[in-house]
Amino acid sequence: MKKGIVLFCCALAAFLVSCGHSVNRVDADTQIDLSGYWNDTDLRLASDSLIKACLETPRISQFDTTRGKLPVIIVGTFKNASDEHIDTSILSQRLEASILNSGKAEFVASGDLRREIRSEREDQQQGYTDDATVAALGRETGADFIMTGSVKTIVDRYDKTATRSYFITAELTDITTNRRVWIGEYNEIKKVIRNPSVKP
Repeated sequence: MKKGIVLFCCALAAFLVSCGHSVNRVDADTQIDLSGYWNDTDLRLASDSLIKACLETPRISQFDTTRGKLPVIIVGTFKNASDEHIDTSILSQRLEASILNSGKAEFVASGDLRREIRSEREDQQQGYTDDATVAALGRETGADFIMTGSVKTIVDRYDKTATRSYFITAELTDITTNRRVWIGEYNEIKKVIRNPSVKP
């Protein structure tokens, strides 16, 4: 009798747990705000807006006319200066993809990827690789501009309501002269978070 009760309770507990868990697939572009913190929608809106503004600035859009080639851009460091954990490497990767896929600028590898490529190129010089397929040294494409930036937040709280405003900035600097040729800011992300039981 006791064994039957135990089995029944275990089965009931498993049923209740399974009823409390569900997964729904949605379109990747669907806007979902659960916590009020930085999310994939914010990432997409900010990166798309910044790259569009950057590529449309005259110094970039007219670069191929004055120089006879597309501008070459490298994405540098984007700092997280906000009050929350934000993986800015995802923002950098999204910006890189937008630059490359725009067809309006060239993009060169940066950071760890560049070091990994250089290591492979140097390894090919050791005599183990067919000479006809060895990658030549000193043939890297130099970047004309480097893009850097930051993510910042302003949080305003009162009682159990908070507002979170995000400011994403990007700067394009001429690598030869150190001149800033473009500065952009995306500041259209503002969220109101209300929690009736817990202070934000």
